[in-house]
Amino acid sequence: MARKVIIDCDPGIDDAVALAMALFDPRLEVLAVTAVAGNVAADLATRNVQALIEQLDPPKYPRIGAATPSETGAGTDARHIHGEDGLGNTGLVCSTLIRQHPAEKIIADEIRAAPNQVTLLCLGPLTNLARTFQRDPSLIELVGQVVMMGGAVNCIGNITPTAEFNIYCDPESARTVFRAPLTKTLVPLDVTSRVALDFGFVNHLPPETTRAGKLLHKILPFLCRVYRQQLGMELFHIHDAVAVVALTNPELFEMVEMQGDVECSGELTAGTTVFDRRSTYRGPRNMDVAKEVDVAAVTDCILRSLAAAG
Repeated sequence: MARKVIIDCDPGIDDAVALAMALFDPRLEVLAVTAVAGNVAADLATRNVQALIEQLDPPKYPRIGAATPSETGAGTDARHIHGEDGLGNTGLVCSTLIRQHPAEKIIADEIRAAPNQVTLLCLGPLTNLARTFQRDPSLIELVGQVVMMGGAVNCIGNITPTAEFNIYCDPESARTVFRAPLTKTLVPLDVTSRVALDFGFVNHLPPETTRAGKLLHKILPFLCRVYRQQLGMELFHIHDAVAVVALTNPELFEMVEMQGDVECSGELTAGTTVFDRRSTYRGPRNMDVAKEVDVAAVTDCILRSLAAAG
């Protein structure tokens, strides 16, 4: 039986790759794709989710949840990495929906419809999930699992010296989710940044005659150029795609139980994920954290997933 999944994302080129992988994976039943402000503003994130689903045209269309701006988040965006439209300035068109449901309503509906069966794959800031739980705390005990791409354990941040982008965008929401009594898996920068790809990766994408191939050939070269021209790097990362593999192939990751929290108010450390690693600590652990990764196997999984999407 396929695993029921809600994907919460802020597209974003790596989010687009992750969606292409997940929407065509027979092991996953993607019930909904919900948008959240992060890489781009809320309205553009919603539009990008819809545009990507229409471009990919999966066998089963998921429900779409609309993003609304965060009241607590830092409002940071990453258009310098992903382009002004968030998708490599490709100008994807999509239909206009007359009525849009907020992301947190879609999440709540699907959790209630399948208690303890739904996995939430969070690829952006944790705004929507925190709102869902704050509005109806009883939903916490109905969630099957939460898999989050975000945070950093031993490595430096990618938006500040100490903070990873998704957590930094809305640290208060991240703290709410971290502290909730849920089954949680965190896929931090420590492992996602180890899966580094070169420009030759583009040559292994599905052919441009396919819907997925046409989309990926448009957006990924933009990301390659940004990493090379703006960041001075010959390799690039698709962090969210690694998180999809952590969901579908957890055996490729070494997990460790840890007690994690989020710093919300530090002048220099806001958005930092903090883990109690004292040898004397004997308290509870609230999440599994990916510590090691089989880089070659994960890269192969990404390629095979994209080939299936094509």
